[in-house]
Amino acid sequence: MAGLFSQFVGNDGNGDDDPYTSYETYRPEFLPEPGPSLDGHRVLTDDEHIAFHQLTREVFDERGVYDMTFGYNLAKLNLDTRHPDAGFRYALNSENDSILHAEFTPTTPFCPQSDTLSIGAFRAWNGLTERHEYDIVQVSLANTHHRSENINAELRALADEFSTTGSVPDTDSCNLDAMRKPGEDFPAQDHQTDTPF
Repeated sequence: MAGLFSQFVGNDGNGDDDPYTSYETYRPEFLPEPGPSLDGHRVLTDDEHIAFHQLTREVFDERGVYDMTFGYNLAKLNLDTRHPDAGFRYALNSENDSILHAEFTPTTPFCPQSDTLSIGAFRAWNGLTERHEYDIVQVSLANTHHRSENINAELRALADEFSTTGSVPDTDSCNLDAMRKPGEDFPAQDHQTDTPF
């Protein structure tokens, strides 16, 4: 029981070890491998990764993008050594350096928060574009998640709307009906989160 509880309080059960790396270091052994959505683009590493992820922590704090299971800013997942295959990877678009791609890998293939967290991340980065150098941060969910195809269709619709209007849309304002699979609905906006993305 102590080991299970420790996953939520942030230690290994004996209180001696800190399971987190630092926002000031680049530790690829505790980051997910870049997935297909980053193929062909230049993946950020070292100081570039550190700089954007530090900014990510700030905008997620400001917009309330938190993992409710672990009770921390979602950016901290990159630092959590208990989940070395989860978190964000970033890549600069190979044809347009005003576009940054961010791929989110959740802790499990069935993480029920994946739509809420990936949409929250999109809204945070693109609602605060004055805080970074990119015209848009395009977010995708790693294909290891069982609903990645459906959730990524929703994220593409949000990105298309943002590119057209220049403002972060509500999910209800996007034309998502054609992207639904039979028998599956996108989550209603008021069921996605209690935080002010």
